This record gives sequence, C-alpha cells and structure tokens, in this order.
Amino acid sequence: MRATYAVPQRFTIAARAGSVPFMPSAAFVPPGFVPPTSLVTDRFRLEPLGPRHNAADHAAWTSSIGHIRATPGYPDGTWPPLDGMPLDRNLADLRRHADDFAKRTGFTFTVLDPADGDVMGCVYLYPSKAAEYDVTIQSWVRADRAALDVPLAEAVAHWVATAWPWHRPDRRGR
Repeated sequence: MRATYAVPQRFTIAARAGSVPFMPSAAFVPPGFVPPTSLVTDRFRLEPLGPRHNAADHAAWTSSIGHIRATPGYPDGTWPPLDGMPLDRNLADLRRHADDFAKRTGFTFTVLDPADGDVMGCVYLYPSKAAEYDVTIQSWVRADRAALDVPLAEAVAHWVATAWPWHRPDRRGR
C-alpha cells in the first residue's frame, strides 16, 4: 500500500503505510518496510535507477566528472572514473543497483527533471560502513544543474528522516 506523507511546502513523498517493525541488525531495512519509490518536488523527481536509464545516466555523469568528484560525499576520488567507462559497463552498474533495490540491500534513485524527464543526477542510500551510522546518503547532480545540489541533498535528508526507517544518517560531509 502506498501513502503520501505531508512534508514541508513543495515536497511530495510516495511511501509506505503503517508502522515500522523491529529491524534486525543484519537487515538494511525491516522485513515489513515498503521502500518509497519516489520523491517529487517542483525542481526534481526521484525514481528507482534501472537499466532503462542507461544512456541518459551515462551521459549525465560523463559530462560532469570533475563536478561530481568535487561534490561533498565523494572524497575518496575513485568515482566517477576520470576516463569514464563504456556504456555496457554502466549498464552493468545500473543492473546491480536495480538488483540491490529488489533485494533491499541498497536504494539508488535517478534524479529527473520533472518537466521533461531529463536525467540530472543520482541519489544513493546504502548501509554505512561506520558503526555510528545506519545509512550513508550520497547524491550528485550534473555540472549544468549545480544549483540543485544543496536543495537535492536537503530534500533527501528530510525524506530519509520522515519516510525511511533509519535514525543515524551519514550525509558524507553535508
């Protein structure tokens, strides 16, 4: 069952209904939790990233490698690769992200322009490697959409706090 949660001003969240059951330490999300599948604002829309986004996702990040590497949350300098990657390897990554979503071990969303569906960035929600956090939140936007970086990060932080089961997010330098 889907419900829409009331959130500040311009945000609309498609989420689950009901209470959140106890989450065993081994599970990223509780067994009964239905992950939200969208976040809609007047400036962007999130939907689960999958193989159908391959060409547009590849074009988005390969056009903005330097910008993404300078974005808070990408301090290790390993992604995106400086030389890019072939489209088929990007497709394999998108399939892995879709598989993680289906298995509930990680949740990756493409950031779309609400007007035309253009891919503008990406959001990642994955288990934290640090014991003091239960989720790591990372996001990026294309260089030509840099003005959306902070609004996206803030909207996602609010979304995680209100529609997801985690209480200790690592926002990776934000």
